[in-house]
Amino acid sequence: MEVHKILGAGFLESVYDEALAIELDLRQIPHKRQKPIEVFYKNRLAKQFVCDFVAYDKIIIELKAIKKISDTESAQVLNYLKATSLNLGLILNFGSSSLEIKRIISTHQ
Repeated sequence: MEVHKILGAGFLESVYDEALAIELDLRQIPHKRQKPIEVFYKNRLAKQFVCDFVAYDKIIIELKAIKKISDTESAQVLNYLKATSLNLGLILNFGSSSLEIKRIISTHQ
């Protein structure tokens, strides 16, 4: 929320990415940026994606700077969760006048 409070809406996603990394560092929140996520098919690497952040080694954080979070962004994070066996993802959308946050939970059924 601090990043959105200071920067507001209207910047490119990359600006919010840099600002959030600074904020997480300042708050001493353990995180990894641009974390590779590998998807395997029949024990072979099918594709590698990169998520914006993984915090505390268990929360995927995807940043967006769009009008509104849609099912497409939710599906993206859900797929990241499935590929990593993590259970919690957050989508932070800086594209609207107030910060939009969507929590995605996976049970890996």
